[in-house]
Amino acid sequence: MPLVTLDSTITLALSVRDRHASAEWYRETLGFELIHHIDEAGWSEMHTLTPGVTLGLGEQAEPAPGNTVPVFGVADIARARTAMEAAGIRFDGPTETIEGMVSTATFYDPDGNALMLAQDLTPSA
Repeated sequence: MPLVTLDSTITLALSVRDRHASAEWYRETLGFELIHHIDEAGWSEMHTLTPGVTLGLGEQAEPAPGNTVPVFGVADIARARTAMEAAGIRFDGPTETIEGMVSTATFYDPDGNALMLAQDLTPSA
C-alpha cells in the first residue's frame, strides 16, 4: 500500500526566464491553453493535450534547463507529508502556501531528483 494517495493530476514544472513569452510559445507551438498567470508568485499554468497533465512555468532569473519537476496532486498535503517524512523521505524546507490557491512541498527521491506534492486550495477544488 502506498504512503500517499495521489489524485489524477500531474503538473510538469519548468523554469523559464519569461513566463508570458514561454506560454505564448507553448500555445503557438504545441497548442497548449493558458489556465492562468499568477504574477505575484512568478507562476503560469497551461493545459496540455493530455487529460490531467498541466505544464507549469516558474519564472527564474537563471532557469535550469532540463530540471523538470513533476508535481503530484494530493487531497491533504499535511497528511501526505507526515506519512512520507515518517518513512524517512527528505523534504526541502517547509510546505509553502499561497492562500486560496495551492500548498506545495518539495521532496527528493533516493537519487536526489526533486519532486513535489501540491494541494489545490482554490474554491472549486
